[in-house]
Amino acid sequence: MSSSDEESDLSESEINEYKEKPYEELRSGKYKVKGPNGCLRCPFCAGKKKQDYKYKDLLQHATGVGKGSANRSVKQKANHVALAKYLEIDLADEAEPLPQRAVAPEDNNLYCWPWTGIVVNVSKDNANGTAVEEEDYWLKRFSKYEAQEVKIFCDDKSRTSQVVIKLKSDWNGYKNAILFENAFEAECHSKKEWIAERSSPSSHVYGWFAKVDDYQAEGAVGYYLRETRQLKTITDLLQEEKRDKDKILSNLTNELDLKNENLSALQTRFNEKNLSLSRMIEEKDTLHRAFYEESRKMQRLAREHVQRVLHEQETLNSELEKKKKQLDSWNRELNKREVLTEREKQKLDEEKKRNDERNSSLEMASKEQKKADENVLRLIEEHKREKEAALQKILELEKDIDAKQKLEMEIQELKGKLDVMEHMGGDDDSAVQEKIKEMKEQLDEKIEDMKDLDEMNNALVLKERQSNDELQEARKLLIQGLKDLLNSGRSHIGIKRMGEIDQKPFQNACKQRYSSEEADVKALELCSLWQEKVKDPNWHPFRMITIHEKLEEIINEDDEELSKLKEEWGEEICAAVTKALEEVNEYNPSGRYVIPELWNFKEGRKATLKEVVSFIFKQLKTHKRKRHD
Repeated sequence: MSSSDEESDLSESEINEYKEKPYEELRSGKYKVKGPNGCLRCPFCAGKKKQDYKYKDLLQHATGVGKGSANRSVKQKANHVALAKYLEIDLADEAEPLPQRAVAPEDNNLYCWPWTGIVVNVSKDNANGTAVEEEDYWLKRFSKYEAQEVKIFCDDKSRTSQVVIKLKSDWNGYKNAILFENAFEAECHSKKEWIAERSSPSSHVYGWFAKVDDYQAEGAVGYYLRETRQLKTITDLLQEEKRDKDKILSNLTNELDLKNENLSALQTRFNEKNLSLSRMIEEKDTLHRAFYEESRKMQRLAREHVQRVLHEQETLNSELEKKKKQLDSWNRELNKREVLTEREKQKLDEEKKRNDERNSSLEMASKEQKKADENVLRLIEEHKREKEAALQKILELEKDIDAKQKLEMEIQELKGKLDVMEHMGGDDDSAVQEKIKEMKEQLDEKIEDMKDLDEMNNALVLKERQSNDELQEARKLLIQGLKDLLNSGRSHIGIKRMGEIDQKPFQNACKQRYSSEEADVKALELCSLWQEKVKDPNWHPFRMITIHEKLEEIINEDDEELSKLKEEWGEEICAAVTKALEEVNEYNPSGRYVIPELWNFKEGRKATLKEVVSFIFKQLKTHKRKRHD
């Protein structure tokens, strides 16, 4: 039977009887009220977020639900009545001690509320020069009574002031007001002493707790109290406090009832939605089963249809194959019956046509080869003539240099002789003067010949420089235009990148240390690292030595980087890096980047233009021969 049926069986008269069962269950520990951390909870409201009550709050909750509105179920009320009983009897030790009240419930005197203290006979003389007309002075003086506000009234006739002090409006304020009055009574400066000594003015300050006689008094203070205060007894305040608490409790109870009603409505909606969802799931399962059955049926029909189509296709293929074989047989018969001479004639015509085309192609290729051969020979002849001319110019230059040196020596010798004869001969010796004149003319001729030789040498040097520039330009053009041809296959003539490190030593070393999968990657990383070091202009591992009275740069074998490389990776890798350094220092010491160069790999040196042209000529012949074949 559901819980709702159980609740419908209970009536209001059965609550006291039914509460005994949950009370016994609470005592036996079936329902836990006190948590492990000491906090209290309501075991009958487990779905609520708040599960951390104080004793008085949980007792108030249980009492409020037990006496709640009619919308509460009888079972809920009975459970909460049992909880209230359990708290009052079995968990009474958990109750917080009630705060001591500072009021006497039997006090029916009329007081000014909010609680007020009055100070009179205040003058500058009895204040010892303190600024008694300032509110901060009085707030500070009576701060122990928690003074909230101060109002000062000055009497110009008597040259005194009266001070009205507002205290807190709660029971602590009442307690402070009593202490305020008792302090003045202890010094014999209460209201009673003030009234007795009023006829004979004194310098003392008097104070008391404001009551009904002060409220009804004439003057500024009485008028101010009537405007800002109310007359209330302690009983009135207690009753107001009780009414406020009852009102708050009623509001909280109503709010709790409303929350429970909303929770019940939400539970109902949840049940409806859950029921609807269950129905939808059932419908979905039904549809899914129907869809599955229909899919299986469609798949079965499709398989049968495919099998039928495949069977028909196999039958048709068999018939087609038979027809095809029959047609092939007929074709063979027809081919046998064709005239053999006609077929042979066509074949001869086609063969003749192909031979004509082949002869034409060979003839054109021969012409192109002849032109290429002529161009290559012409280049070789031009290079040979230029080389012979350059050699001739070098010989002439050497002869001119020898002649120039000889002339310089003759000029120096004539100058020396002239100096000697000028010092030895006098002006009267005509033979000596004639000889000096003759020697000067020879000296002038020698100097003129020297100038001619200088001009010829300069012209020859300029011509040689132009020839070298043309040769270097021709080498650059060959490198740019014939990269693919010169680097094809394993030819002995090709292009070498001067300053580029050979990767093979790195691959050999890495294969010994790493697996075959990692060796290539590690070798490439290491080679790239040292290639960047070679390019770095800040690294200069060279030292200067003198060879045949001439300074030359060689590799510094004691360089720290090279020593570490040799120690870690061995001689072969160190030699590859050293060779790249020497090449880049020779071909591009300023830029330190790789330079391409025509190279004779067979002899390990720079290739001459004649060798390159000869190699190209052979390659062209080979390509033409392959094309004709």
